[in-house]
Amino acid sequence: MEFFIKQMFFLLQVAGAMLLGAMIGLERKLRYKEAGLRTHALVSGGACLLMIVSKHGFSGNFDGARVAAQIVTGIGFLGAGMIMYKKHSIQGLTTAAGIWVTAGIGMSVGGELYYLSVGATLVIVTFQFVMHLDIKFLRSKEFFTYKVNFYSKADEQTRIKDLFGVKDYYHVSLNYEQDKLVCSGYIRSDKIKSDIELKEIMEKNDYIISVEKVSN
Repeated sequence: MEFFIKQMFFLLQVAGAMLLGAMIGLERKLRYKEAGLRTHALVSGGACLLMIVSKHGFSGNFDGARVAAQIVTGIGFLGAGMIMYKKHSIQGLTTAAGIWVTAGIGMSVGGELYYLSVGATLVIVTFQFVMHLDIKFLRSKEFFTYKVNFYSKADEQTRIKDLFGVKDYYHVSLNYEQDKLVCSGYIRSDKIKSDIELKEIMEKNDYIISVEKVSN
């Protein structure tokens, strides 16, 4: 009977860890991110389970901490899968960080650090909520990636960098069209605030052939 009660206690730990992970995942789900409620719950519960196994599943001189240490490495691979390089921008970093910290919460529950686990969850959820409030000094700059096609005769490359407030291009390709040198370059800028500004730039600078907003 004592053995059964002990196992049920472990099961409650896993369930509690999954609940805390789900709290973090809910915020991601509401923002339509790649990893949502289920993913975070499973990561937290799995980390908790491995912690329990590392503490109670081995006997003798085995160092259970080595199992726990591998959780961090394994979650690192999972988080890397959330990060995507798409259209000259990196996406998924916050979600990957959330997966990593969720595993830490699961490990805390497995390590029977309950106050720390609950407190850390509340801190993380509150932080995510506050950072998405429409407060000016908390807002991060909104960058957009543009593909600019233009005729290059003299210093047009430098003039475009000045117009968009950037230091350099991602890359520039050159082609001849009807005896004119046409350049295509990718730039990432937060200077242009609206499509109207973009239209005005194109109208005032006739050497610009086209500007395509690739991503944000």
